[in-house]
Amino acid sequence: MDKKLFVADRQNSIFNQIMSELRDEVIQQDRARFRRNIERASQILAYEMSKEFVFESREVTTPLGTLDMNLPSRPPVIISVLRAGVPMHNGLLETFDRADSGFVSAYRYHTKGNEFIVKVEYLSSPSLEGRTLILADPMVATGKSMVLSYETLVDQYGVPDQTFIAGIIGSEQGVDYVRRKVPSAHLYIGSIDKELTAKAYIVPGLGDAGDLAFGSKS
Repeated sequence: MDKKLFVADRQNSIFNQIMSELRDEVIQQDRARFRRNIERASQILAYEMSKEFVFESREVTTPLGTLDMNLPSRPPVIISVLRAGVPMHNGLLETFDRADSGFVSAYRYHTKGNEFIVKVEYLSSPSLEGRTLILADPMVATGKSMVLSYETLVDQYGVPDQTFIAGIIGSEQGVDYVRRKVPSAHLYIGSIDKELTAKAYIVPGLGDAGDLAFGSKS
């Protein structure tokens, strides 16, 4: 088993029910439910990735005594890719409620036809030096946004001790690209689909996660 890649829907669990609702074009019409399902899926991914965190023993005092418990050594830094990453960010924060937060705006800038480059124009983050970084974006299509976001964050905020890259759906091509470009990262993803369209949309995917969560943009 590859410890650097976790795919949630390869196991039979309630996660598959959440994924089916995220993909269902009828259920998607309820925007609030779509956002909530992104949050629920993210909470499950967060629980799974926490198993790879660095833990240390600490004494806990109860009303009747004390005991030693293994607890995370330090809260992570959660950074989401705007705007589609906001519901995912909220879900991760529900689990890692002591985490620090950051944001990055990585987007496709179309040059001609179906060709595009990825641009990063806004960053906000605490220092990542020696921290546990969780970089989240619901859709890992080509993987270029994830990789550029990671590289820019490391360049400006320092090298994390651990890196977790989280997504709801990825393409095989995008997942392979991220793993090749950021080999030290643990990749946690809900489902991996085989195809990308000529415009680099995941098939069957679920559509545009940002539009489904917040409405179409002009």
